[in-house]
Amino acid sequence: MSANNAFHIAVLAGDGIGPEVMAPAVEVLRKIEQKSDLRFRFTEAPAGANNYLATGKSMPDSTIKLCEEADAILLGACGLPSVRYPDNTEIAPQIELRFIFDLYAGVRPARLIPGVPSPIVGADERGIDLVVIRESTEGLFASMGKGVVTHEDARETMVITRRTSERLFDFSFRLAERRKARGKPGALACVDKANVFKAFAFFRGIFDEIAKKHPDVKTDRLYVDACSAMLVKRPWDFDVMVMENMFGDIVSDITASLIGGLGMAPSADIGDKYAVFQPCHGTAPDIMGQGKANPTGMILSAAMMLDWLADKHGVESAAEAGETIERAVDQVYAGGIKPMEFGGSNGTADITKAVLAAL
Repeated sequence: MSANNAFHIAVLAGDGIGPEVMAPAVEVLRKIEQKSDLRFRFTEAPAGANNYLATGKSMPDSTIKLCEEADAILLGACGLPSVRYPDNTEIAPQIELRFIFDLYAGVRPARLIPGVPSPIVGADERGIDLVVIRESTEGLFASMGKGVVTHEDARETMVITRRTSERLFDFSFRLAERRKARGKPGALACVDKANVFKAFAFFRGIFDEIAKKHPDVKTDRLYVDACSAMLVKRPWDFDVMVMENMFGDIVSDITASLIGGLGMAPSADIGDKYAVFQPCHGTAPDIMGQGKANPTGMILSAAMMLDWLADKHGVESAAEAGETIERAVDQVYAGGIKPMEFGGSNGTADITKAVLAAL
């Protein structure tokens, strides 16, 4: 789209509850159009386990081409436990897109919204507002589809490169600086296992090099086991954390559980040119079609998309729109909305209607 306030969005709804949470996110963005100068063109495309069943591919070439041409990619949950590749791994276009478009920075915010229960004592008073940045193209996931399995053993190789690590740390420090400008602590911790593995010592060494370029950002270095223990005791002590792919996969699920669960957690996978925005949760086939799915993570992922578009294209109104969505979600939960995973009675339609009304 030609105007700098008009954006073409690729919409890959996916499998299971993916389409059920994608529809509310698109509705919210349509509401934003009515309230701002922003304009969106949505193009839907297939991806996921159902497409694999129908065609033998997780995504057609046309979907990949659409993603390449769009300004941003909205992705619902993909994959089904019962649908697998011949090597018994699940269909995961969300991971494949990271490799195709070099989306090396997986951004997983965890913010405790007013009215949402946390298992951490004191969290409702102290608050939780942190970001996990997960390297998303290498680490242990570099072996995806390449592992060697024999009758006697199985081997996967972890890969950490200087080029990707430097870009990842540059991204992480810039994010910490932006958070500091918005009143957050603006601190960055490198999370690794540098006391055991040479690859992680290499990773930490590059972090130390990049840190010298950002003297205004307070830095820390933590081992992943100690970090995990600290997270479930005092999560309010954390701001931004950066780590290898597999560690980030695990730690980001821990942080999501601290703020109400995966249904509340948005995410983004960001590269130098492209970005994908999706909720952290899976396809939940056990509740598919029952109206129980919580669309909050998907809606907040759309808000993250607007913030990224604002930064990439210099459109301040997009950042303001993203903040408007976050405030609307906060208002809805503070007002007593209670999704079914919290033991409440509010399903997809209730939550969507409430957020649209708050907008």
